[in-house]
Amino acid sequence: MLSVAGSRATIRMDGERMGVVLDATGLAPAERERLEAEVRAAAPAARVIVTAERVNRALIAVASGKGGVGKSTVSANLAIALARAGRRVGLIDADIYGPSQPRLMAAEGIRPEAIEKQLIPVPTRYGVPLLSMGQLVEPGRAIAWRGPMAAGALGQLVEGAWGTADTLVMDLPPGTGDVQLTMVQKYRPAGAVIVSTPQDLALIDATRAIDFFNKAGVPIIGLIENMAGYACPSCGVISDPFGRGGAEATAADLGLPFLGRVPLAIDIREASDAGQPPAARDDDRIFAPLAAQVADWLTRR
Repeated sequence: MLSVAGSRATIRMDGERMGVVLDATGLAPAERERLEAEVRAAAPAARVIVTAERVNRALIAVASGKGGVGKSTVSANLAIALARAGRRVGLIDADIYGPSQPRLMAAEGIRPEAIEKQLIPVPTRYGVPLLSMGQLVEPGRAIAWRGPMAAGALGQLVEGAWGTADTLVMDLPPGTGDVQLTMVQKYRPAGAVIVSTPQDLALIDATRAIDFFNKAGVPIIGLIENMAGYACPSCGVISDPFGRGGAEATAADLGLPFLGRVPLAIDIREASDAGQPPAARDDDRIFAPLAAQVADWLTRR
């Protein structure tokens, strides 16, 4: 018996009748069914009870008020950096209309399986399982859905078989529409990370996103300024084509934490397009500090 289930099985005797309590915490449905079947085959006369502890997961929403600010790149790298710091992380690509995480996470063309209508997250080479609409539709196909359909798709992603994951990083679409409303009302994130570029137009929309989460009662973990500063590869001179310090100033004005900057760097762009997020490198000095602050916030909340 113990050779089949190991420490997951607890044997109890009631007179001559044997009972087996099988702990299925963290197992995907298919694994749970397989283990239960093996235990029943090993002890056909035993009474088998399957239990599972509820995993307390923190849902982190990564949001912006507008598109084109690099939110998906930040989400992927933040998830990987959190995983490298010791958290059990899953990544949800909730950008239903423009999913990009399969490319960023080198998981294109891999469809998630489903058991009893529950999606099984796709493993990635970075230790962060992924669920994305980009895995469920043909490449290049437009997703022309009304709000309720998009919200229903979000539910399938969030309610996937996330196993022992204690943190889910959710890459939200831009704006404050149906997907965001469903997420806040039904799934209640622990907190939100706001991504913006430094220029005023992006910050105006980022401020709207902050207001949305404030009204919904979702704490703001902090702001990240993306595309902040460009180092000329020839001369090394730093320029600021999108400005500098706007997100930090906005955070200060609103009394919110400023988590840090991500530079406008060609190596980040090239690595992202190649499905090789910089946060997976041992020499990462950009995303690890951001993840450390998020992890510290999760610990203190």
